[in-house]
Amino acid sequence: MTATLVLGGARSGKSAFAQRAAEGAAIGARPVLIATGQAFDDEMAERIARHQADRGDSWMTVEAPLDLSAALAALPADGVAVVDCLTLWLSNLMLADQDVAAATADLLDVVFACEARLWLVSNEVGLGIVPETPLGRRFRDEAGRLHQDLARAVDEVFFIAAGLPLRLKPAA
Repeated sequence: MTATLVLGGARSGKSAFAQRAAEGAAIGARPVLIATGQAFDDEMAERIARHQADRGDSWMTVEAPLDLSAALAALPADGVAVVDCLTLWLSNLMLADQDVAAATADLLDVVFACEARLWLVSNEVGLGIVPETPLGRRFRDEAGRLHQDLARAVDEVFFIAAGLPLRLKPAA
């Protein structure tokens, strides 16, 4: 396994960071973007289109709004992939009333066994105010647990703020 967790706030530059790193590692290979977002409204459709335009035609895109583990398991051993993003995947699971703990455990197993080079992008949502609703608080807590579990398992962790990467693991 060679995996990096890339955390940051909204519009922090985490996706661009992961994509640049993947492009640099994809010598002779076509990088894969595993997309978890779904266009439920015009704003999200526009956001997805902007991300696609930023990547260009050199990337292959795999849609995995719910079954992220299967998408990762299908990667070739010499593959290079960016998962964007884990918090959208988590919200998709919660809204579909799926077992988050089981899906997270499965994801951790697949990430650990994956031979492809991975960058896992996720929003750090636990730095702000306490969410007002029970669903919001559950989402924040589930995201925090997911990030902790992944941070223990992966080789590298970066926190991105204002487009600048801060290496958290291994220590600089």
